[in-house]
Amino acid sequence: MFNQQDFIKKIAKVELHLHIEGSLEPELMFKLAKRNNITLPYASVDDLKKAYQFNNLQEFLDLYYQGAEVLQTEQDFFDLAWAYFETCHRDNVLHTEIFFDPQTHTERGIAISTVINGLVRAKQQAFTQFGITCEYILCFLRHLSQDSAIETLEAAKPYLKHIIGVGLDSSEQGHPPEKFQQVFAMAKQLGLQRVAHAGEEGPAANVANAWQLLDVSRIDHGVRCLEDEVLVKKLVAAQMPLTVCPFSNVKLKVVEHLSEHPLPKMLQKGLAVTINSDDPAYFGGYLLDNLQACSDTFAWSPQQIAQLSHNAVAASYASEQRKSELSQLIDNRLAEFS
Repeated sequence: MFNQQDFIKKIAKVELHLHIEGSLEPELMFKLAKRNNITLPYASVDDLKKAYQFNNLQEFLDLYYQGAEVLQTEQDFFDLAWAYFETCHRDNVLHTEIFFDPQTHTERGIAISTVINGLVRAKQQAFTQFGITCEYILCFLRHLSQDSAIETLEAAKPYLKHIIGVGLDSSEQGHPPEKFQQVFAMAKQLGLQRVAHAGEEGPAANVANAWQLLDVSRIDHGVRCLEDEVLVKKLVAAQMPLTVCPFSNVKLKVVEHLSEHPLPKMLQKGLAVTINSDDPAYFGGYLLDNLQACSDTFAWSPQQIAQLSHNAVAASYASEQRKSELSQLIDNRLAEFS
């Protein structure tokens, strides 16, 4: 008998919108705090979890940056990434493209080399042990200045072989894409891919401007593009990937309930949607959890699940050979369950 949840678990998956700092589970946060002699303002894991009730993006970010304080050493960053890769292995996520925020750490006096070396070591072990492929995307914090972003890009130059692209995250309100045109142009000259958060809390205009002014090849979130029908038609025509994060949108009050999420409308219009977990430790679930909840809520068919997986493969920065392998695995699983 066909089991939808089993099918979703076993199908090959690709994640394109995951902040590694946002995968810091409370248990690991307490472990690292103890290791580094840091006192957290919470008495227990349960107390910390009770704080995970957010009214908006900024409330979440305040806790997110506070949690990152426990990340001090190369081993801490390895442990953080390794915990995520173990979850990928469990959930059959075979390729992932991970955001990291150097400024969150360099502002605290942590060297960028400490961050990158720990992450790269985990990536190498994930490939050796699990066969998971991974790319890292360096994100600029948009609430900081463009000068700070340029400094970060300069500091990252010795490590560019480990970085596939740059992104733009943090507070969208009051920090439009055009603020970062220069640093994105510099990243393009360095041969880096470009992505940007847009149209989450900010308006559809941010989606259009991220695309045009920052020359991105993916829009992270992008749900508010639906407010501009002309933009939607352009996004559909270009098959511009949108890395949608359903649980995140509910947790941060972009929508009140998953049943109100615009995903069905986005898919109906032909937008190149992918499903992702964003900050799973804070938002209540990883990619598999997001897919299963959406499948239950929107009654997605196996073919729709497979199409979403194919969308993520096509939107990824994996090699053509790896894309072909992943696509074949998706088709094989669909055929097996059909």
